[in-house]
Amino acid sequence: MTTTLKSAVIGTGAISKEHLSFISKSESAHLAGVCDLSRASAKYAANRFGADSLYTNYNQMLDEVKPDVVHILTPPHTHKKIAKDCLAAGVHVFCEKPITPTYDEFQELSSFARSCDRTLIENHNYCFNSKILAIQKLIQEDILGEVQEVEVRVALDVRDGGIFADENLPNPIHKMPAGVIHDFITHISSLVVRFIPDVDRVAAAWSNHGGGDLFKYDDLDATVIAGSAHARIRFSSHTLPRGFYVTVRGSKGYAETDLFQPHLRCVIPRAGDALSPLINHFANGCDFIGSSFINFRNKIMQKTPYEGMHRLLDETYKALINDKEPPINFEDIERTNRLVNALLNIENRF
Repeated sequence: MTTTLKSAVIGTGAISKEHLSFISKSESAHLAGVCDLSRASAKYAANRFGADSLYTNYNQMLDEVKPDVVHILTPPHTHKKIAKDCLAAGVHVFCEKPITPTYDEFQELSSFARSCDRTLIENHNYCFNSKILAIQKLIQEDILGEVQEVEVRVALDVRDGGIFADENLPNPIHKMPAGVIHDFITHISSLVVRFIPDVDRVAAAWSNHGGGDLFKYDDLDATVIAGSAHARIRFSSHTLPRGFYVTVRGSKGYAETDLFQPHLRCVIPRAGDALSPLINHFANGCDFIGSSFINFRNKIMQKTPYEGMHRLLDETYKALINDKEPPINFEDIERTNRLVNALLNIENRF
């Protein structure tokens, strides 16, 4: 039985560090090739992570390396073409988010992957962060009760002079339908549908409070309704501090976290009704103290909020090796992209 898959990476930008570090350390993967239009960038990645070969033409890499899995880490508007070429070559594809600029293009790509009998995965790494898995476990064990509300809120100053604010060299994400917010909307939507999968109605307000021509939007406020369950989606570039907050409220209690500064606050029924609030305060206080030390250590060790990435990739490779369903399947990606499409639909705006 094959226990190691031959891997290749297309695109050696900032996010490639997470993918390449996993592949270089995993017993399930072997880094056979890296590709980037910049030969210098490809060479640096190949040398740092021990790739067998480097390329500036991905079709040549597909022909010569014949990988089992390709990680597509290029700008979003290039994903569909590259992914179709990889799938046609008989390669499984792990693609960075957003997988395509539009829902119609995703459906086309998804259909093509099925016709090739190959796996196509969009990166939903935050769904595999430890605190999100802990909240899912609370739901599975009926500690929170039936999910009634989900709130996912991102506060991030994308106008602060960073990679998104350079007017002389605009980031490719500005060309996407949601502009800069499109770089985050897949993560936000994947978390919403992880807890309330069947969305009925959406109402969204997209705004550009900062003005100017570079940014299409810098603020999103949306409500999602799924039967009796509701979700609130917020993206703000004007409220600090930065955070990636997820709150899940059930019929018995609720849990919340910040994926940028991980902790888990859980308010649930405890032994003894009268003492339940005090016990919740004590238990959550202990968790906050412990999380403070862990987050400080992570800061010193330069660990990022992508801690779920390696978990997702490890489960993906093991599933491919054992011919099992991957942790992110076609239905997961379909639901996520359908929600993104609904948020962008002009008919759902207010």
